[in-house]
Amino acid sequence: MIVLDPVSLQHSMLTASATKRLLTACALGGVIGLEREWRHKDSGLRTNMLICVGAALFTFMSAALAGDLTPDKSRVASNIVQGVGFLGAGLILHTKSRVVGLTSAATVFVVAAIGMTCGAGLYLEALVATVVVLLSLQTVGFFEDKLGWKRFPMLYEVRAQVGELPGKTEVASLHFEGEQREAALRRMFTAILKVLDSAGIRLHVLDRDNVAGMERISFSVMATRRVHARMLVDLRASDATDQVVVYQDEGE
Repeated sequence: MIVLDPVSLQHSMLTASATKRLLTACALGGVIGLEREWRHKDSGLRTNMLICVGAALFTFMSAALAGDLTPDKSRVASNIVQGVGFLGAGLILHTKSRVVGLTSAATVFVVAAIGMTCGAGLYLEALVATVVVLLSLQTVGFFEDKLGWKRFPMLYEVRAQVGELPGKTEVASLHFEGEQREAALRRMFTAILKVLDSAGIRLHVLDRDNVAGMERISFSVMATRRVHARMLVDLRASDATDQVVVYQDEGE
């Protein structure tokens, strides 16, 4: 006669249930992580998998540790939101001209929610949430690129050969060189202002210097992709500019 130990049987059932929930959380978090990895975001595959599995484990253990005699089975799980909030805040970076990482932080937040749903055993709801998240990340990003209404900052550096700064030469030659340089600078600034005025953007000079006769002017512009492309074409087509380069931010 085989005698079954109730404690061992209950432990085996809990282990099987926990394994199923954790594996489901790992799979769903990994799917979202692959999308983030494909887009080269900071929160990639491993990050989203670990967050989703961790949230599922905390949710499962919250009920397991409480037991049958404790009515409050969400005491441990209730602290997941606070912990994920601190983790998401670390992904957000604020620069002089823009805030980056908000989407990654929001993704981490919703991945933790999916993990909690898996930890509660609500597999269908977790699957639906994962599909909604993937559609939101892919579809909305696609339409943003196609419609071209999203504004983002670009750092422009316009260069033009205007002559070196006046040195110690004869007075007549110095005066002539100074007039030539001022005329070239005037043409350069006029070309820049004309392009910015056509886009309704105010010039905000970040940096300006002269290296071996090459005048360099750097300014930041917040605009849509279409406006950036048109401005870049107009600036490069001007006779008053020799070279125009663009960067995503000052660090680049």
